[in-house]
Parts: sequence; structure tokens; C-alpha cells
Amino acid sequence: MITCTFEKNYKAKLRHVVVHAIVEKSGSLLLVKRSMDIIEPGKWALPGGFLARDETLKKGVLRELLEETGWEGEIIALFHITSNPNRPHEDRQNVAFSFIIKPTQEVSKPDKESTEVEWVPIEKLPPLDEMAFDHGEIVQLYLKYRKIPFSLPVVI
Repeated sequence: MITCTFEKNYKAKLRHVVVHAIVEKSGSLLLVKRSMDIIEPGKWALPGGFLARDETLKKGVLRELLEETGWEGEIIALFHITSNPNRPHEDRQNVAFSFIIKPTQEVSKPDKESTEVEWVPIEKLPPLDEMAFDHGEIVQLYLKYRKIPFSLPVVI
């Protein structure tokens, strides 16, 4: 939660915005294993993170993808918006925007937020209920979408 001060010294607790990248190549999803010094340490997750103050959702998700994986990509679609204030393992009540991204090229090494970056075959994904935050639920919804596409974005 972010505490902000408005006119007449009115204070309000506001929510953070995060972005996630769902990146698929040749039947594998690009996942990151979170480093041990951040929330949900050692868990597999979708690449993503907080939206910076002066960037758009699109720029933010592409920046986070590059920082955490070393990959550049092209946004295909806004897939999912989560506004649930009770996201699992999340005390900051983030509002999350998940994008489907086509990978274009690997251009650098990942930052220190990721201890591993892997293209995981869909049939070998880690248990979805053991992924960081609600990323397993997002992946599960994406797998349904791959089989039978539905209208996007999904808003929860």
C-alpha cells in the first residue's frame, strides 16, 4: 500500500500497479525463479514487477521482461487484469496487468531479481499452486485460452 497525502492533508492508502509478461515460444513458457532477498523467494513466477512512475503499462511490461530475463518482446494482447484486493501472498494489494508477449530476441543477462530464467515446456510446468503470488492462476487461465480462445482481457 502507498500512503498519499492530498488536499487539506487528507491521507489515503492506495494500491500499487504491477505488470506480468506471459511469454511463449515453441510450447514453452518463460519463467523466472525469484531471488532469495525479495517477496516469495525461490518460487517460479511470470516475469514482471512494479510500474514505474512515468511509464505506460506497455513500456513497463517490456522493461520488466528485459530486466528479469534478458529478452525483448512484442506485445500481442492485454490478457488479464486482477483488481482483487486479496491476492494470495500479497499484502500491498497490487492491481496487476498481464500481457501476452511474443519473444523477439535475447539481448542481455537477467538482473539480480531472478536466480534462474528458463523456457519451461508447458507439460513440465511447476505445480501452479506453488508459483509466486497468483501467477499459477494466471498461467492456468492462459492454458485454457490457448485451447479455446475467449474474449480478452479477462477482468477479475
